[in-house]
Amino acid sequence: MELPRRTVNPSVSIALCSHNGGRHIAEQVQSILDQSVPVDEIVLGDDASTDDTVEIVRSLVEPTTTRLVVREHSPALGVRNNFADAIAHTSGDVVALCDQDDRWHPARLERLLPSLVEANLVHSDANLVDANLSPLEVRLLDALEASRWEREMLQGGDALSVLLRRNLVTGATTVMRGDFARRALPIPEGWIHDEWLGILAALEGSLRLVPDALTDYRQHDANEIGVQKLSLAAKFSKLTAPDGGAHRRKALRATNLAQAVFDRGLGTPAQRQMLIEKARHERTRATMPTWLPGRLPAVIRGAWRGNYRRYSRGALDIARDLLERR
Repeated sequence: MELPRRTVNPSVSIALCSHNGGRHIAEQVQSILDQSVPVDEIVLGDDASTDDTVEIVRSLVEPTTTRLVVREHSPALGVRNNFADAIAHTSGDVVALCDQDDRWHPARLERLLPSLVEANLVHSDANLVDANLSPLEVRLLDALEASRWEREMLQGGDALSVLLRRNLVTGATTVMRGDFARRALPIPEGWIHDEWLGILAALEGSLRLVPDALTDYRQHDANEIGVQKLSLAAKFSKLTAPDGGAHRRKALRATNLAQAVFDRGLGTPAQRQMLIEKARHERTRATMPTWLPGRLPAVIRGAWRGNYRRYSRGALDIARDLLERR
């Protein structure tokens, strides 16, 4: 498989989304401009910033040969639609997703682009850092407790079997073939951009994990979407916490995924059946009784049929469905 239009030296677009990112965005943009592989275009999707975010980006990019496209949104579109709009306005053979407050390692694109010869979407690990870019001594996939099996499947096996259980594709670590990224739009209701792009690539057998940590992934109080390594006590508290509508959202997402794949003519018959079963499983979880003993029959059936193993996180979600408050 060849990259479209230009196999050698493909054009690279960055979909960079921001909202009041003036504190950190200069470091991120400079790390893009310092890449060992030249970046042809940055599409900045700014979501109603009231600070100097856009001016900072312009001051850094406009003196260079990198083309800058600014998309200013008021009112704000939100994370999902802001990234969708930015992706739609890219023109490169390659599209890299970018948060406003991280820092790329200089050879990030150089390391990831070769994998796009055989894949539509490639993602990597990342180093977690604090607000001042000081290392937190843990990598992203370790913080997410990605198992050896999950990593092996993402590196070149059956990524769909992983992503039907949970998402491990983080947008800030992702690069894609431009044609794939743009045809993946629109993003269905209930989905975040990176989760949607990851599951579509997995359906096509065209997702790869590069296990290197190539991004400093900043964690701070203003993260729209972040990650943290939880203590045992925090994990138990999260397991027994009120549902807060999470199961309804999962059921909506799974249902919309199955419908979108059918409407767009994607996937094999076997994959479509898996998505239908995944949606049924999530709808069952969403409609379990509030009375704890009343959930037992549905949980036992789901476990016996293998649904928790195939479409959830196994014993962890069995425990969640038996213990959480609703």
